[in-house]
Amino acid sequence: MTQTDPLSAPKLSFAERLGIPAPLFWGFVGLLFFMIGDGVEAGYLAPYLEGHGITSRDTAFLFTIYGVTVSISAWMSGPLSDLWGPKRVMWIGLVIWAVFEVAFLAGGVETGSYSFMLFAYAMRGFGYPLFTYGFLVWIAAATPARMLGSAAGWFWFAFSGGLPTLGSLFASFAIPVIGEMSTFWASLGMVMVGGLMALLLTKEPTGSKRLAPKETAASTIFFSSLSILWREPKTFIAMIVRTINTSSEYAFLVIMPAFFTKVIGFSLSQWLQLLSIVFLSNILVNLLSGIFSDRVGHRTVVAVGGGIGAAIMVPAFYYVPQMYPGNFFVAAVIGALYGASLAAFVPLSGLVPQICPKEKAAALSALGLGAGASTWVGPAIVTWFESWHGIEGIIWIFSGLYVASALMTLALTVSPEARRYLEKMAVRERNASKAAARGDIASDLALGERA
Repeated sequence: MTQTDPLSAPKLSFAERLGIPAPLFWGFVGLLFFMIGDGVEAGYLAPYLEGHGITSRDTAFLFTIYGVTVSISAWMSGPLSDLWGPKRVMWIGLVIWAVFEVAFLAGGVETGSYSFMLFAYAMRGFGYPLFTYGFLVWIAAATPARMLGSAAGWFWFAFSGGLPTLGSLFASFAIPVIGEMSTFWASLGMVMVGGLMALLLTKEPTGSKRLAPKETAASTIFFSSLSILWREPKTFIAMIVRTINTSSEYAFLVIMPAFFTKVIGFSLSQWLQLLSIVFLSNILVNLLSGIFSDRVGHRTVVAVGGGIGAAIMVPAFYYVPQMYPGNFFVAAVIGALYGASLAAFVPLSGLVPQICPKEKAAALSALGLGAGASTWVGPAIVTWFESWHGIEGIIWIFSGLYVASALMTLALTVSPEARRYLEKMAVRERNASKAAARGDIASDLALGERA
């Protein structure tokens, strides 16, 4: 008879030991490559266009319209995943990205047609949110509750690791070797490799199915993901805080390349490397802020580390490099602290589902809408206020917005009713785990006796 230890825990795979659901492992890897491709252009598209006759105002407007379509698509990814299944939504996002990237480069950038650029880039904006946020819905649907926090952390790690961290780093090395235009085309190849890797190698079945009950009408699904903003006002506040979170990031992608290359004296490659350092710090703190928030509280990390931290670091990122012109090390340190302050907003993703525990998907859709909105709000602030006091005025607008986000975060409390519901669900989950463990032990004993 084989001796079996009934107390031994089941062996975890390498992915599970890292906190990644094993059936979705290749989805995370593919997401990283997809976002590297999407992020290649982030640090140099604006200076490239301005160097080829497009005004800074027109460039900012291009990014603003792109951001509008991104925000619409980010919101649609949730309801569409409920209707069609996340995997189909991801396929649609990949195809949209590829088709309109070809149109943007061949019909817009290479011909110099601003109107065609505007159309193609705006349409491409529907692509990456359907792919990425569709995968986030897949994670939420297929991941055990005990792993949701770490899985969400790894999602944002892969997301921001590609856009713009490794994407900008790739561009900094590729541009001197193959040139700017060829680097744009290389990004398309990277996106396709990542997208196909995620979709063809990930076999987990939940993502291929409609998530909403069959009897639920499409109109009901779409309406509930919007109506939660006024039915649960705290989700609306969280959406605004999430919009502020990365709005400066997308504004800086418009205004900072010229600032660091023309005022501070960096080369384009140095700027791209600086951008990579900013977001390398960001992706590392993405994971750490979630862990730290479990100890000191989600609201504390978001309000202090995120809101107040970013309110200080945004002006520092502008003023300190001017005190040390050409000093890459000083700029890198300040940039890393700025990136860390943006990452301190990550616990919002854990706080909002606690505020609305019965409608987690709809609540996360509100955060998705905020994340998408930040991609156009940032460039829009540049478009509207650059003529006011130039870059300096824009810097102080963002600093004020971050102070406001810290104050708004204080209102994001979990109600007693929500706490009771969460405690009830936790007890139910623990009981289910114990029952499953007893069943596994009984099965192991039976196998041992037969042996």
